[in-house]
Amino acid sequence: MNHPQGKVSLPVIKRLPKYYRYILGLHQSGVTKVSSSELARMMGTTASQVRQDFNCFGGFGQQGIGYNVEVLLHEIGRLLFGEGEKLPTILLGAGRLGAAVSRFLTMDANGYNLLAVFDSNDALVGRDLDGVPIHHIRELERFCTEYGPTVAVLCVPREGAKELSGRLVDLGIRGFWNFSHYDLSIPYPDVTVENAHLGDSLMSLGYRLRNE
Repeated sequence: MNHPQGKVSLPVIKRLPKYYRYILGLHQSGVTKVSSSELARMMGTTASQVRQDFNCFGGFGQQGIGYNVEVLLHEIGRLLFGEGEKLPTILLGAGRLGAAVSRFLTMDANGYNLLAVFDSNDALVGRDLDGVPIHHIRELERFCTEYGPTVAVLCVPREGAKELSGRLVDLGIRGFWNFSHYDLSIPYPDVTVENAHLGDSLMSLGYRLRNE
């Protein structure tokens, strides 16, 4: 059951991980059936929205008698993580943020295989982050040509991301998890980008606390 991303709206795609988290929790609690209204209460949405979202992917079974939790978990997991083939990934930046992100990628991130870390700091080259070797940024072209990663995680300053992104796109990178403050989607509209602006979410929290 293939559903090209272009045929499903981005808001629906963004909701899939949240569905997965809640359904995983139900499964771990021994729940076998769940209705669209029960899922809607957990998600903070409507039963109609849940049904519409699921219909984008074929419906996931018969909602009239409740969804099978195990089927939902399997099908949504397959959409998010693929069929077992992990996406080959590299990380740029071995500083504190890079170290934290590499730990997440190697321990918690389903669907990604972190192949290597790159940095320009000679003192870090030759070490590893969570078992993944740190290479000098000079090795980027050689490594990408040999191993063909398709995902790059950017934990570098804005200027570093701006300089590296073009090289990475030319080397075959098709997706970025971007922790820099450089908006890659502007110069590279055909590349898939997930921007992770930690400062933005922190500022949003502050606004909501002060004004709501």
